[in-house]
Amino acid sequence: MRSTDKASMSPGHTRLDGTSQPPKGMLVYAVGDIHGQSHLLDALLARIADDAAGSAGAQRRMIVFIGDYVDRGPDSAGVIARLCAGLPGGFQICCLKGNHEAALLEFLEQPGTYADWYKNGGDATLSSYGVDAPRTYAPSGVLAACRDAFAAALPAAHLAFLNTLSLSCSLGGYLFVHAGIRPGVALADQDPEDLMWIRDGFLDCQDDFGMVVVHGHTPALEPDVRPNRIGIDTGAWIHGRLTALRLFEAGQSFLSVEE
Repeated sequence: MRSTDKASMSPGHTRLDGTSQPPKGMLVYAVGDIHGQSHLLDALLARIADDAAGSAGAQRRMIVFIGDYVDRGPDSAGVIARLCAGLPGGFQICCLKGNHEAALLEFLEQPGTYADWYKNGGDATLSSYGVDAPRTYAPSGVLAACRDAFAAALPAAHLAFLNTLSLSCSLGGYLFVHAGIRPGVALADQDPEDLMWIRDGFLDCQDDFGMVVVHGHTPALEPDVRPNRIGIDTGAWIHGRLTALRLFEAGQSFLSVEE
């Protein structure tokens, strides 16, 4: 496991001008998509705790988790357990809902949606809870039985966590969402599907959104930094790298851990 700090962006990325800031005195860490990589989460949380302990002047500390805790990777259950009960002390916490959490909850309500969840890595989540994953297009009775087995295996605290996830969080000059926003639409009027799923129309938009949007959902080798948005999904399940954006006063930097 390797750790890296980046105070500047990779070549080809745009450095922010520093005009957007979190609330005065607040040190903020935004953690990208985890996707069942509990070992990377543990390593990154340890780095965040160490970094925060050495950050003079911070009166409040906050961690924002950008969503997509489950699917694809081997230990979704371990990730959710850590988020429920094992976070560093002294931090305010905000956990956002990603499209993968939405798909999990939809399967619990409607087992017939399994094929869509399966193709996005839902079988890995079932396996992490000790539930056998059916083939993609299993009969409805098999899917219902799988849903029942998953519901029985899912701890009540994990279900409560999933059911209380937020869709957005705003802190000073930053807006945190899982996927992005629909340009030209007020935050109060945003479609939850866009907040969890959008790519087209958002990623290439150069509009001033009024706040810098911090998001995940679209993986890349490095954080994607633009004047109006910062993408922090560095492909934990693809590239073996999990990244946190660090915000304090006018400064932006990154903490990463990787295999």
